[in-house]
Amino acid sequence: MADLFDTPDASRGPAKGDNAPRPLADRLRPKALDEVIGQEAVLSADGPLGAMLAAGSLSSLILWGPPGVGKTTIARLLAARTDLAFVQISAIFTGVPDLRKVFEAAKIRRANGQGTLLFVDEIHRFNKAQQDGFLPHMEDGTVLLVGATTENPSFELNAALLSRAQVIVLERLSPADLERLAQRAERELGRALPLRAEAREALLDMADGDGRALLNLVEQVASWRLDHPLDRAELSRRLMRRAMRYDKSGEEHYNLISALHKSVRGSDPDAALYWFARMLEGGEDPRFLARRLTRMAVEDIGLADPQAHTVCLDAWNSYERLGSPEGELALANALVYLALAPKSNGVYAAYKAARASARETGSLMPPRHILNAPTRLMKDIGYGAGYAYDHDAEDGFSGQDYFPEGMKRPVFYAPPERGFERELRKRIDYFAKLRARRQGPGQGQGPGPGREGE
Repeated sequence: MADLFDTPDASRGPAKGDNAPRPLADRLRPKALDEVIGQEAVLSADGPLGAMLAAGSLSSLILWGPPGVGKTTIARLLAARTDLAFVQISAIFTGVPDLRKVFEAAKIRRANGQGTLLFVDEIHRFNKAQQDGFLPHMEDGTVLLVGATTENPSFELNAALLSRAQVIVLERLSPADLERLAQRAERELGRALPLRAEAREALLDMADGDGRALLNLVEQVASWRLDHPLDRAELSRRLMRRAMRYDKSGEEHYNLISALHKSVRGSDPDAALYWFARMLEGGEDPRFLARRLTRMAVEDIGLADPQAHTVCLDAWNSYERLGSPEGELALANALVYLALAPKSNGVYAAYKAARASARETGSLMPPRHILNAPTRLMKDIGYGAGYAYDHDAEDGFSGQDYFPEGMKRPVFYAPPERGFERELRKRIDYFAKLRARRQGPGQGQGPGPGREGE
């Protein structure tokens, strides 16, 4: 894990008598929590960890954050602040027999008067049974668990484990945080990096919020023998940009698709294109995006622009025929169309309201005048009696009631004054006026041949 810091200490270096080379990140390992960069929100006096330490009541924790933000470092320093023995394991390499040994050693330690802070890296990789195995040892105080994960704990960790630990969210490092880290590295190295201003900015961008990645890049740049500072282009030729963090089945997938969908809903084509590009660059399947665009058309645009649905289906079909990368441009066309289309969830809201009403009144029969009567018996008991054939009305509208008898007429669909739904609202208002004029005594029988009320 990347070790982050704040205050300079140029005297730090290899331990006395240890001549083996040490990575820059190891040499810059913080020795106090106030040296950790970028996590002031949780480590400050009024932050959750700071408050726990001040009260002397540290509980089990789940440290959730992207790579290289100091999860392991914070766990080590918490153990030092609380005089607990620090034990570190990785869920990737640890099985049930190994866990048993860890818990037995912790019990012995506890019997001798010392507690254990058990740090579990990648804790989300343990299965449900393995996660459950921590519970009794957490409850009886054998271990204070600090788990680290890059995945959303709500999805990856058992509810029982989460109920016994506090989730601490660690943020990716900002450009300012990374600059402080680079300056600290330069002080440790005893020289400035041979980079022009724009190249230095590019180096920070390559780290993408990951402190460990930045220190590795700094160490690489510092090892070059150069006779002049590098500009951005020269740096880019020498270094490969760090691979984008994107897990097509994990938290980052849901974060980016949410950002894309909300950008379209917010009518921002530039933001929508950015998140669309981020997902494609991360390796997302364009077919997933085509499906999501179609969902946006029916959910967020609907009848405000009925053509939006067709545009999405045509773009999807074009992608299937063209493939990548040309087909992705068809999806981009549809994306921009959706972002700039008038927005409405009128039908979506009406559909949900109708489903809710159907659940509440699902046993009510349709009114008899609209029931089919294929047998003599059905006709004799009134099925179909009084039905008014709408095409026989002069304006093609009978005004009859089609809801169950005794049910108050609801209003589900209320189109907004946007896009094509302006026209639909005019039609709704028109039929409502006709219905009001034609309803009255005997309304259930429908208007007679003389079209009463006109």
